[in-house]
Amino acid sequence: MGATARTTSVRWTAHNSAMFFNLPTLLTWARIVAIPLIVGVFYWQGLDMATRNLVATVMFILFAATDWADGYLARRLNQTSAFGAFLDPVADKFLVCASVLVLVHLDRADVFVALIIIGREIAISSLREWMAIIGATRSVAVHMVGKLKTMVQMVAIPFLLYDGILPGGIDTARWGVWLIWLSAVLTVWSMVYYLRKALPDIRARSH
Repeated sequence: MGATARTTSVRWTAHNSAMFFNLPTLLTWARIVAIPLIVGVFYWQGLDMATRNLVATVMFILFAATDWADGYLARRLNQTSAFGAFLDPVADKFLVCASVLVLVHLDRADVFVALIIIGREIAISSLREWMAIIGATRSVAVHMVGKLKTMVQMVAIPFLLYDGILPGGIDTARWGVWLIWLSAVLTVWSMVYYLRKALPDIRARSH
């Protein structure tokens, strides 16, 4: 291998290492690492259920907050990348879907809600991938209803993980159930919205 080739290889390796392991991307990876940690809390025999609930809730809130932090830091540090843009929504979906499955296992969320949330993520992710292939990603760009759905989920999940009474007499279990069902409704609404936006391009490609 010549000196030029070795230099190019070193630069390529350094570039990819920076892309995969810069601070914003590490925060994104943290949301994926959080999944077995949150699940593992509920198998920790040394803790009573109330403590498990509290630990899992705090962990979820802290790791979910990295969704804001990684985007902010990527822009502030000028470390945005195609890989980061890909990994960010994947990490969000993994964290939400895994947490919903934990809640179903704990009998705090209905399995039908889980099917709606997980099914929607699979369907819309597949739709966006196909729309990217045909060069029509603008048709399925993130919309306000999708952001609202995510916001409601991010409140409902820690409420259900906590499963207790907050200061002021707020019953998180009751509110969490209402909110997770509201998020399911918004999930269906957002899915229908994206499918309707994509329908003209789908019809054009089907001929």
